[in-house]
Amino acid sequence: MEMINKTRPYYTVDDYYKQKFGTKVFKIPLNGNFSCPNRDGTLSDRGCLFCSELASGEFAGARTDPLDVQYREILSRMRQKWPEGKRIVYFQANTNTYAPVDRLRSLYEYALSLDPEIVGLSIATRPDCLSDDTLDYLHALNNRTFLTVELGLQTIHESTSELINRHHTLSAFDRAVMELRKRNIHTVVHIINGLPGETEAMMLETSDYLNHLDIQGIKIHMLFIANNAPIYELYKKGMISLLDQPTYVKIVATQIEKMRPNLIIYRLTGDPDRNTLVAPQWTLKKFSVTNDIDKYLRSRGSYQGVRYHD
Repeated sequence: MEMINKTRPYYTVDDYYKQKFGTKVFKIPLNGNFSCPNRDGTLSDRGCLFCSELASGEFAGARTDPLDVQYREILSRMRQKWPEGKRIVYFQANTNTYAPVDRLRSLYEYALSLDPEIVGLSIATRPDCLSDDTLDYLHALNNRTFLTVELGLQTIHESTSELINRHHTLSAFDRAVMELRKRNIHTVVHIINGLPGETEAMMLETSDYLNHLDIQGIKIHMLFIANNAPIYELYKKGMISLLDQPTYVKIVATQIEKMRPNLIIYRLTGDPDRNTLVAPQWTLKKFSVTNDIDKYLRSRGSYQGVRYHD
């Protein structure tokens, strides 16, 4: 099966953006000061076991700052790495559709108006937080800009989902994908390797499951322990074991080999905050991890899709 992407042995989001927009595109993470039904008492007040106090928004702006202030500050930092390029505004922290549609409209429309170089909007959310009104608004928005909705799944295994306190079902996730794709919305799914009690076979089952859904992209994360996440207490008691880097590299490489070639890979490892990370320390070396995955695949003469079967 022929590779789509020629620069790496898998189809990266950087390549996808360059194909779509003809230039470098990078994300500006903004904090819309959202909550989450899994943190505000609606479903739970604990949140997901792995979720930090900042709810995956460590690299977004301060939640108390106006969006335009956040945008300017983060863009200034991003330009040090990428002086040129178009931008996508990214609502990442907490559950970014967990609000009335009027509030969503106000935030999203304003964010898109901040800069003429903004070419799209990316929204991270839970599968169970997409009301019909929200979906209809997203459908309309999708006709005016490049819209991406990122769904947190983490695992297809209900026993693990209960253990990590997700409080949504696989059927809710399936419905969310179906409803988004009915509206032709670009859909990306987050999964985590190394969740408590999961074997390599279970991790591969999760990525294989996604292969046969109408999604466009995937983010693969490594489970890590932050000192401000609920999982830290279990880790201190010796109840959580973590993957080492070689094992993680092998698992991700195998997942890539089994992926359909046109599935866009948005991420291959997590991006922890060094100020709160407890373990594993190797997750701080993002480029070392991705380079090892590349080397592993190339050493085998392998690539994305080589073991895919539809």
